[in-house]
Amino acid sequence: MIKFRAWYMPFGKYGAMQEMVYSRASHILALAETEPEKYIPEQFTGLKDVNCDDIYENDIIVSRPTEPILGSPKIGVVKLSKVSFSWCCETENIEYNIWKTDRYRTYEVIGNVHANPELLEAEK
Repeated sequence: MIKFRAWYMPFGKYGAMQEMVYSRASHILALAETEPEKYIPEQFTGLKDVNCDDIYENDIIVSRPTEPILGSPKIGVVKLSKVSFSWCCETENIEYNIWKTDRYRTYEVIGNVHANPELLEAEK
């Protein structure tokens, strides 16, 4: 199912007031189109994290391997891939695919880029 959420930011992207808006996709997209400086829409990826929470575009996630041989945990932002038409976890300028299966990696939403930018700073 295609779902959206939007951040309402009446004072711009970095203003003091931020609020999450959940509604019908058509309503959110109409708000974002009429007032793009105030609404930032984000699409649902169709994926859920280890806590069964929906994963949305611009969420900050921890991607953990299920086996040590598969690498180390990574913190990144959920984005639409620049390489393929799929969702990925972007860490600095590297993309890692996000899969529906938890066979190789598990994912946990720990925040989002609007309310928790400090989570990305800690990773650098």
